[in-house]
Amino acid sequence: MPPDPTTTPPPTRAAPHPLSVALLLADARLPGGGHAHSASLEPALRAGMPPADVPAWMVGRATTVGLVEAGTAVVATRLLADAAPEDPDTAGRLDAVVRAWAARTPSPALREASRLLGRGYLRVARALWPGSAAVAVAVAHEATSRRHGAPRGGGVLPRPVVLGAIAAAAGLPAEDVVRLTVYDDAQTAASALLKLEPLDPLAPARWVLDACAAAEEHVLRVAACATPEDIPASGAPLTEGWAEAHALTTQRLFRA
Repeated sequence: MPPDPTTTPPPTRAAPHPLSVALLLADARLPGGGHAHSASLEPALRAGMPPADVPAWMVGRATTVGLVEAGTAVVATRLLADAAPEDPDTAGRLDAVVRAWAARTPSPALREASRLLGRGYLRVARALWPGSAAVAVAVAHEATSRRHGAPRGGGVLPRPVVLGAIAAAAGLPAEDVVRLTVYDDAQTAASALLKLEPLDPLAPARWVLDACAAAEEHVLRVAACATPEDIPASGAPLTEGWAEAHALTTQRLFRA
Protein backbone atom coordinates (compact mmCIF):
# COMPACT_ATOMS: atom_id res chain seq x y z
CA MET A 1 0.00 0.00 0.00
CA PRO A 2 1.45 3.42 -0.92
CA PRO A 3 2.10 5.85 1.96
CA ASP A 4 -0.63 8.28 2.89
CA PRO A 5 0.54 11.74 1.71
CA THR A 6 -1.54 13.44 4.40
CA THR A 7 0.34 11.73 7.22
CA THR A 8 3.77 11.09 5.71
CA PRO A 9 6.21 13.94 6.37
CA PRO A 10 7.93 15.36 3.29
CA PRO A 11 11.46 14.09 2.68
CA THR A 12 14.24 16.22 4.13
CA ARG A 13 16.03 18.16 1.42
CA ALA A 14 19.80 17.78 1.38
CA ALA A 15 21.64 21.06 1.85
CA PRO A 16 23.88 22.04 -1.07
CA HIS A 17 27.57 22.56 -0.46
CA PRO A 18 28.43 26.24 0.17
CA LEU A 19 30.64 26.17 -2.93
CA SER A 20 27.62 25.20 -5.02
CA VAL A 21 25.74 28.16 -3.58
CA ALA A 22 28.63 30.48 -4.40
CA LEU A 23 28.66 29.20 -7.98
CA LEU A 24 24.91 29.78 -8.26
CA LEU A 25 25.19 33.36 -7.00
CA ALA A 26 28.10 34.08 -9.34
CA ASP A 27 26.20 32.75 -12.36
CA ALA A 28 25.00 35.57 -14.59
CA ARG A 29 22.02 33.41 -15.53
CA LEU A 30 20.59 33.70 -12.03
CA PRO A 31 17.40 35.81 -12.35
CA GLY A 32 18.42 38.38 -9.76
CA GLY A 33 18.34 41.47 -11.97
CA GLY A 34 22.09 41.87 -12.44
CA HIS A 35 21.72 41.86 -16.24
CA ALA A 36 20.30 45.40 -16.03
CA HIS A 37 23.44 46.78 -14.39
CA SER A 38 26.99 47.31 -15.60
CA ALA A 39 28.76 47.72 -12.21
CA SER A 40 29.24 51.42 -13.10
CA LEU A 41 31.08 50.64 -16.33
CA GLU A 42 28.59 52.25 -18.71
CA PRO A 43 28.67 55.56 -16.78
CA ALA A 44 32.49 55.50 -16.91
CA LEU A 45 32.62 54.88 -20.66
CA ARG A 46 29.91 57.42 -21.41
CA ALA A 47 31.84 59.98 -19.38
CA GLY A 48 34.86 59.52 -21.64
CA MET A 49 36.98 56.80 -20.05
CA PRO A 50 38.83 55.05 -22.93
CA PRO A 51 38.00 51.35 -23.32
CA ALA A 52 41.73 50.67 -23.06
CA ASP A 53 41.56 51.78 -19.42
CA VAL A 54 38.93 49.19 -18.48
CA PRO A 55 41.44 46.62 -17.13
CA ALA A 56 42.98 49.15 -14.74
CA TRP A 57 39.52 50.45 -13.84
CA MET A 58 38.38 46.94 -12.92
CA VAL A 59 41.41 46.42 -10.68
CA GLY A 60 40.81 49.79 -9.05
CA ARG A 61 37.17 48.97 -8.46
CA ALA A 62 37.99 45.56 -6.98
CA THR A 63 40.31 47.16 -4.43
CA THR A 64 38.09 50.10 -3.46
CA VAL A 65 34.30 50.00 -3.72
CA GLY A 66 34.41 46.22 -4.15
CA LEU A 67 35.86 45.92 -0.65
CA VAL A 68 33.15 48.18 0.76
CA GLU A 69 30.52 45.87 -0.69
CA ALA A 70 32.38 42.77 0.46
CA GLY A 71 32.86 44.09 3.99
CA THR A 72 29.20 45.00 4.22
CA ALA A 73 28.21 41.50 3.11
CA VAL A 74 30.55 39.89 5.64
CA VAL A 75 29.24 41.95 8.56
CA ALA A 76 25.65 41.25 7.50
CA THR A 77 26.45 37.54 7.28
CA ARG A 78 27.82 37.47 10.84
CA LEU A 79 24.85 39.42 12.18
CA LEU A 80 22.20 37.36 10.45
CA ALA A 81 23.82 33.99 11.13
CA ASP A 82 22.86 34.33 14.80
CA ALA A 83 19.77 36.53 14.46
CA ALA A 84 16.18 35.56 15.11
CA PRO A 85 13.21 37.29 13.45
CA GLU A 86 11.56 37.83 16.83
CA ASP A 87 14.64 39.48 18.40
CA PRO A 88 13.75 43.19 18.82
CA ASP A 89 17.42 44.21 18.63
CA THR A 90 18.01 42.60 15.25
CA ALA A 91 16.40 45.37 13.22
CA GLY A 92 18.49 48.03 14.93
CA ARG A 93 21.72 46.15 14.32
CA LEU A 94 20.77 45.59 10.69
CA ASP A 95 19.99 49.29 10.31
CA ALA A 96 23.48 50.06 11.61
CA VAL A 97 25.00 47.92 8.85
CA VAL A 98 22.89 49.67 6.21
CA ARG A 99 23.88 53.11 7.55
CA ALA A 100 27.57 52.17 7.47
CA TRP A 101 27.21 50.99 3.87
CA ALA A 102 25.31 54.15 2.88
CA ALA A 103 27.95 56.40 4.47
CA ARG A 104 30.55 54.69 2.29
CA THR A 105 28.35 54.95 -0.83
CA PRO A 106 27.73 58.72 -1.15
CA SER A 107 26.03 58.62 -4.57
CA PRO A 108 22.22 58.41 -4.30
CA ALA A 109 22.13 56.85 -7.77
CA LEU A 110 24.43 54.01 -6.71
CA ARG A 111 22.51 53.47 -3.49
CA GLU A 112 19.27 53.23 -5.45
CA ALA A 113 20.82 50.79 -7.93
CA SER A 114 22.06 48.62 -5.06
CA ARG A 115 18.63 48.58 -3.45
CA LEU A 116 17.06 47.50 -6.74
CA LEU A 117 19.57 44.66 -6.94
CA GLY A 118 18.82 43.88 -3.30
CA ARG A 119 15.14 43.51 -4.12
CA GLY A 120 16.00 41.01 -6.88
CA TYR A 121 18.33 39.07 -4.58
CA LEU A 122 15.72 39.00 -1.83
CA ARG A 123 13.25 37.46 -4.28
CA VAL A 124 15.85 34.77 -5.03
CA ALA A 125 16.47 34.25 -1.31
CA ARG A 126 12.79 33.84 -0.50
CA ALA A 127 12.37 31.27 -3.26
CA LEU A 128 15.48 29.20 -2.54
CA TRP A 129 15.81 29.50 1.25
CA PRO A 130 12.21 29.91 2.46
CA GLY A 131 12.89 28.36 5.85
CA SER A 132 15.99 30.37 6.69
CA ALA A 133 15.88 32.59 9.77
CA ALA A 134 18.42 34.94 8.17
CA VAL A 135 16.25 35.42 5.10
CA ALA A 136 13.18 35.84 7.31
CA VAL A 137 14.93 38.69 9.14
CA ALA A 138 15.71 40.44 5.86
CA VAL A 139 12.13 40.02 4.63
CA ALA A 140 10.69 41.25 7.94
CA HIS A 141 13.00 44.27 7.92
CA GLU A 142 11.76 45.39 4.53
CA ALA A 143 8.11 44.81 5.48
CA THR A 144 8.50 46.76 8.72
CA SER A 145 10.20 49.65 6.94
CA ARG A 146 7.30 49.90 4.50
CA ARG A 147 4.74 49.88 7.30
CA HIS A 148 6.58 52.68 9.05
CA GLY A 149 6.50 54.85 5.95
CA ALA A 150 10.11 54.63 4.78
CA PRO A 151 10.87 56.90 1.79
CA ARG A 152 10.44 55.35 -1.63
CA GLY A 153 13.06 52.63 -1.87
CA GLY A 154 14.42 53.44 1.58
CA GLY A 155 13.12 50.26 3.18
CA VAL A 156 14.71 47.97 0.59
CA LEU A 157 17.95 46.41 1.77
CA PRO A 158 20.97 46.99 -0.48
CA ARG A 159 22.47 44.10 -2.40
CA PRO A 160 25.44 43.37 -0.08
CA VAL A 161 23.16 43.09 2.95
CA VAL A 162 20.83 40.67 1.18
CA LEU A 163 23.88 38.77 -0.03
CA GLY A 164 24.86 38.52 3.64
CA ALA A 165 21.46 37.00 4.43
CA ILE A 166 21.93 34.41 1.69
CA ALA A 167 25.46 33.67 2.86
CA ALA A 168 24.20 33.15 6.41
CA ALA A 169 21.43 30.86 5.16
CA ALA A 170 23.81 28.81 3.04
CA GLY A 171 26.75 28.73 5.45
CA LEU A 172 29.19 30.50 3.14
CA PRO A 173 32.59 31.13 4.79
CA ALA A 174 33.53 34.80 5.15
CA GLU A 175 36.48 34.51 2.77
CA ASP A 176 34.22 33.11 0.07
CA VAL A 177 31.73 35.94 0.64
CA VAL A 178 34.52 38.44 -0.08
CA ARG A 179 35.70 36.62 -3.19
CA LEU A 180 32.15 36.15 -4.46
CA THR A 181 31.35 39.85 -4.05
CA VAL A 182 34.48 40.98 -5.88
CA TYR A 183 34.08 38.41 -8.65
CA ASP A 184 30.40 39.18 -9.23
CA ASP A 185 31.12 42.90 -9.57
CA ALA A 186 33.99 42.31 -12.00
CA GLN A 187 32.04 39.78 -14.06
CA THR A 188 29.05 42.13 -14.23
CA ALA A 189 31.30 44.80 -15.72
CA ALA A 190 32.89 42.32 -18.12
CA SER A 191 29.52 41.10 -19.39
CA ALA A 192 28.32 44.67 -19.86
CA LEU A 193 31.48 45.61 -21.74
CA LEU A 194 30.72 43.07 -24.46
CA LYS A 195 27.45 44.91 -25.11
CA LEU A 196 29.03 48.35 -25.01
CA GLU A 197 32.26 47.86 -27.00
CA PRO A 198 33.18 45.34 -29.72
CA LEU A 199 36.14 43.22 -28.59
CA ASP A 200 37.35 39.66 -28.16
CA PRO A 201 35.21 38.19 -25.36
CA LEU A 202 38.24 36.42 -23.92
CA ALA A 203 39.90 39.74 -23.11
CA PRO A 204 37.50 40.80 -20.32
CA ALA A 205 37.63 37.25 -18.93
CA ARG A 206 41.34 37.80 -18.30
CA TRP A 207 40.61 41.16 -16.72
CA VAL A 208 38.11 39.59 -14.32
CA LEU A 209 40.81 37.25 -13.06
CA ASP A 210 43.26 40.15 -12.75
CA ALA A 211 40.73 42.11 -10.68
CA CYS A 212 40.13 39.13 -8.39
CA ALA A 213 43.88 38.61 -8.02
CA ALA A 214 44.36 42.25 -7.05
CA ALA A 215 41.74 41.93 -4.32
CA GLU A 216 43.15 38.66 -2.97
CA GLU A 217 45.64 40.36 -0.62
CA HIS A 218 42.69 42.08 1.09
CA VAL A 219 40.50 38.97 1.48
CA LEU A 220 41.56 37.95 5.00
CA ARG A 221 41.35 41.51 6.31
CA VAL A 222 37.87 42.10 4.92
CA ALA A 223 36.70 38.62 5.94
CA ALA A 224 37.57 39.53 9.54
CA CYS A 225 35.10 42.45 9.60
CA ALA A 226 32.72 41.97 12.53
CA THR A 227 31.06 45.35 13.12
CA PRO A 228 29.77 48.15 10.87
CA GLU A 229 32.79 50.22 11.87
CA ASP A 230 35.09 47.55 10.43
CA ILE A 231 33.71 47.90 6.89
CA PRO A 232 36.39 49.41 4.60
CA ALA A 233 35.85 53.02 3.60
CA SER A 234 37.71 52.97 0.29
CA GLY A 235 35.68 55.10 -2.08
CA ALA A 236 35.90 56.11 -5.73
CA PRO A 237 34.71 59.74 -6.06
CA LEU A 238 34.98 59.81 -9.85
CA THR A 239 32.74 56.76 -10.13
CA GLU A 240 30.22 58.45 -7.84
CA GLY A 241 30.12 61.52 -10.07
CA TRP A 242 29.77 59.48 -13.24
CA ALA A 243 26.90 57.54 -11.68
CA GLU A 244 25.02 60.73 -10.83
CA ALA A 245 25.41 62.05 -14.37
CA HIS A 246 24.34 58.70 -15.82
CA ALA A 247 21.18 58.68 -13.72
CA LEU A 248 20.02 61.84 -15.53
CA THR A 249 20.39 60.41 -19.02
CA THR A 250 17.44 59.07 -20.99
CA GLN A 251 19.45 56.96 -23.46
CA ARG A 252 21.34 54.24 -21.66
CA LEU A 253 21.69 50.49 -21.98
CA PHE A 254 22.15 49.78 -18.26
CA ARG A 255 20.63 51.37 -15.23
CA ALA A 256 23.99 51.91 -13.53
